Amino acid sequence: MINETVTEKIVVSEQVNSLFNVLTSNAQVEKALSFLKDDNDNTTEEQIELTAIEAPTFLEETKGKLYKNKLEELGIQDITVDEVGNVFGIRPGTGGGPKLVVCAHLDTVFPLGTDVVAKRKDGKVYAPGISDDGRGLAVVLSLTRALNEANLQTVGDLIIGATVGEEGLGDLRGVKTLFKNRDDIDGFISIEPGEPSRITYLGTGSKRYKVTYQGPGGHSFGAFGTPNPIHAMGRAIAKIADIETPENPKTTFNVGVIEGGTSINTISEKAEMFIDLRSNSQDELKLLEDKVLTIINQAKDEENLRWNRSDDITLTIEQVGDRPAGSQSPDAIIVQAAAAAASTLGFEPDSNPASSTDSNIPISLGIPAITLGGGGDFGGIHTLNEYFDPQDAYYGVQNLLLTVLGLVGLEGVSRPLLTKEI
Repeated sequence: MINETVTEKIVVSEQVNSLFNVLTSNAQVEKALSFLKDDNDNTTEEQIELTAIEAPTFLEETKGKLYKNKLEELGIQDITVDEVGNVFGIRPGTGGGPKLVVCAHLDTVFPLGTDVVAKRKDGKVYAPGISDDGRGLAVVLSLTRALNEANLQTVGDLIIGATVGEEGLGDLRGVKTLFKNRDDIDGFISIEPGEPSRITYLGTGSKRYKVTYQGPGGHSFGAFGTPNPIHAMGRAIAKIADIETPENPKTTFNVGVIEGGTSINTISEKAEMFIDLRSNSQDELKLLEDKVLTIINQAKDEENLRWNRSDDITLTIEQVGDRPAGSQSPDAIIVQAAAAAASTLGFEPDSNPASSTDSNIPISLGIPAITLGGGGDFGGIHTLNEYFDPQDAYYGVQNLLLTVLGLVGLEGVSRPLLTKEI
C-alpha cells in the first residue's frame, strides 16, 4: 500500500453535509454509534482471534471458513465461497437501492509457521497481521453487529464479506474474481489499517515479472567463452537501474529478488529475477513496462553476441502480477460521503496518497470505490513486530457506519447518495 501522488482537496457539498446531519440526529443511528464505542474491546478480541489463524496468500481457506461462520451468526444471508475463496453474503435492503460491497482481505504476507499468537505490551497488541488486515476483518463484523443491534434497515443491499489474494503475488485475485462474477455492484469499500480520516480513492497500478535466463553452463575456466545467464541478467539490471521515470505521476521500478548459479567456479545454467513496476498512471506504467521488456531482451542478445554465439542464452518472461491503476475525482459522491462522515466525527478528512488495494479493480472499472482506515494506531506493518493499539479504535467503525448509511440510505430517514446503475 505504499505509493504517492498529488491529491486534491476534498470538497463536500452542502447537500451531502445536510444528509449526514440528518443521519447523526437519528435516534437509531445514535444507538449504533454508542454500541460501537461499547463494542471496542469485543472488536479487538475478535481481531486477535482472526489473526491467530494463519492465512498466507493462496492459503486463506481455514480463516475463510471461520469468517463464513461469523457472518452466518450475524444473520448475513446467501453466503457463498467462490472458486478462489472469497467469502460474501448479503444484508438485504428494503429494495430498489444500490448494492454496496463492504469488505476486508483474509490473507497476510507471512508464511506458514509464523507465530501469529497475540502478545500484549503497554496497551498494544503485537502479532503479525494484527493490523493488516486483522483490523479490517474485525471492523466489517463490528459494523454488522451495530446495524443489527440498532435495527438499522438500509435502502440498498450490503454485500458483506472478505476477499483473498490482496497481498503480493496474490495479485488482487479475490477482488478480480468478485467483479468477474458480478455485474450488479454499484459501490465498493475496503478496510485497511489507518485513521478514520484516511480516504484512498486513487489506485497505484503495478506490473510484476519473473525473468529467467538459461544457458548451457560449464566450468568457469575450462568452458570460458560460454555465455553466462547471470551475466545476461546483470546487463539487464544495470540498464534497468538507469531508467528515468517521472516524479509525478509517481512511477517506480525495482528488481527485488535475484537467484542463480551453483558455485563460484561454475558458469551458471540459469538466473532468475523478479521485477516490480509501479505507477499512478496507467499510461506511464505501460511506457515503463515497454522499456523494461526491451532491455530484458537486449541483454540476452548482448550476452550471446559478446561470445559470438547466436542463441546459447534463452529467455523466459512470465508475468506474475497485473494491478491496474485507476483514478476518480475527489468530488465523487463516495469520496464526499466518507469525508462528511469523518468530519461529523470530528476528524479532518485526509485525501490519502494513491495505494495498491482491493479498490484498484473497481476504480479501474469506473465503479465508485474507496479504501478506509479501520481506526486505531498501528505500526510494523508486514514485519514480525506488527502491532495495533485499540485505544479509541471504534472511531474507525463509526466512520464506516456513517459512510455506508449515507451511500445506501436509511429506510424512512434518507435516500441513497450512491446511484443504482443496474
